[in-house]
Amino acid sequence: MMDWIPIVFVTFKVLVLGTGMFFAIKWHYDQGTKEKEMAQRAVLRAGGKVAAVFLLSLLSLGLVTFVLGGMLGLDLAFP
Repeated sequence: MMDWIPIVFVTFKVLVLGTGMFFAIKWHYDQGTKEKEMAQRAVLRAGGKVAAVFLLSLLSLGLVTFVLGGMLGLDLAFP
């Protein structure tokens, strides 16, 4: 009976440590993918803001150009 105790304890230890290592690696991998998704969302949000600012500045520049051209007496009527 005494000969089997080290085999049982070593087997149990390997199973417990192996399971713990598996879940530790899985948790770190999942954290890395979560951070990657958050970074991707931040980049998309920043790109959307830049596009919105660009469109607003383009619209305002066109409006200023139209008003200034009208003040200078240019004919800006559509045919």
